[in-house]
Amino acid sequence: MHFQKNKDEVFEAVAKAATDAHRPSDSVTVIAVTKYVDSSIAKDLIKTGVTHIGENRVDQFLEKYHAFEGQSLVWHLIGSLQRRKVKDVINLVDYFHALDSVKLAAEIQKRAEHPIKCFLQVNISKEESKHGFSIEEIDEAIDAMKAYESIELVGLMTMAPLGASESELQDIFSKTEQLRQRLAALQLPRMPFTELSMGMSGDFKEAIAHGSTFVRIGTAFFK
Repeated sequence: MHFQKNKDEVFEAVAKAATDAHRPSDSVTVIAVTKYVDSSIAKDLIKTGVTHIGENRVDQFLEKYHAFEGQSLVWHLIGSLQRRKVKDVINLVDYFHALDSVKLAAEIQKRAEHPIKCFLQVNISKEESKHGFSIEEIDEAIDAMKAYESIELVGLMTMAPLGASESELQDIFSKTEQLRQRLAALQLPRMPFTELSMGMSGDFKEAIAHGSTFVRIGTAFFK
């Protein structure tokens, strides 16, 4: 695999998408999703200068976290988290992207030893196969989390359906950004809502055009 070439191409494409959206070229953080590979391959990617690592599953997260312990990496847990596994991982993550229920927030509050930066997962497309809050559920959920001092709601995370059309992508991503702006305007303690985690290898350009600040890239690094 041509890791350096792939890494340079991904970062250049993300920077160009940002400038095309009239934003600073460094306004988007690239998360390298390494769920497709083992630690030895992930190590080669990290050598290219990637510093933000994302994993979907707790077991894979823990395996790589301990394999690269001591390195200056930023760790993102981007997949669903079962409440029974919160205690195993939550104090190791720098960002948790899939806070999808109030019950999960309560468990994080119980187990966290320091404030955890979390994204509320929102299901804008209302797909039954996807987790996350609907737009209609957001305000009630936030109200329930106001007392959780160990949770910092930095932003929103969403995923577009596989095979979504250009117009569908624009609709989903723009609605997520509009929701983020509304929540940020509330200026609630520990809920800045300054960030958007949306966009993957196939749709990050559209996501960046609608305000994404974190993109989750996997396959483009390992082609």
